[in-house]
Amino acid sequence: MKLISLHLPKTAGSSFRTTLEEVFGERLLCDYGDRSISKPPVQRHREVLSSALAVAEQGVEAHDCIHGHFLPVKYLPLADSEPCTFITWMRHPVERLISHYHYWQQTYDPMLSAPHHKRVIEEKWSLEQFCLSQQFRNIYTQYLWGFPQSNFSFVGITEHYSEDMDYFSQNVLKHPVNKHTVNVTGGGQAREQLPPSIQEAVERFHAADMQLYEQALRRRAKRHHIN
Repeated sequence: MKLISLHLPKTAGSSFRTTLEEVFGERLLCDYGDRSISKPPVQRHREVLSSALAVAEQGVEAHDCIHGHFLPVKYLPLADSEPCTFITWMRHPVERLISHYHYWQQTYDPMLSAPHHKRVIEEKWSLEQFCLSQQFRNIYTQYLWGFPQSNFSFVGITEHYSEDMDYFSQNVLKHPVNKHTVNVTGGGQAREQLPPSIQEAVERFHAADMQLYEQALRRRAKRHHIN
């Protein structure tokens, strides 16, 4: 079985990667080079389809796990030739946006940061402006282009990280793991930084992502037998 792990931004993916590094060692491939979401959709989709063809032809035989920021359709062709398990983690979209905003405030590098990161910092965007920006609208939906959530064997919920890690370890990976906390920003009550009326506006603006998150919550409730 090959594990394909999509790291959606600010959903505990760095903590999860540390665990995967311990489990897989050199058999882990970290794929963070595409920067797909920073590109216009037509370019992004053209490039990922080209990458998918390359993966279909060349494979990734030296690795048992792939983890990173990529459109998962890139690795879908692998499932035609070998067993693959696709997984990811999701977080309440408003919490995720707030965490992303503060992370960018803390990590800006004028020489290295992507153009959209540079714009947010140098134009001094407010949190509300960031959350209601077309550039960052429905990030989950953008990543899952051509890849329905049902293709994932496991979708963890960041707000239930410890419990869902236990489930992942026992039922998906079938291997004991250590839990780590890496790169954490914007605590569990981050939504309190926005007035309720703005929170509601942000949820409406990111309605597609809210639907994906709520679908993931229902899947979690089903696997944990929660009524």
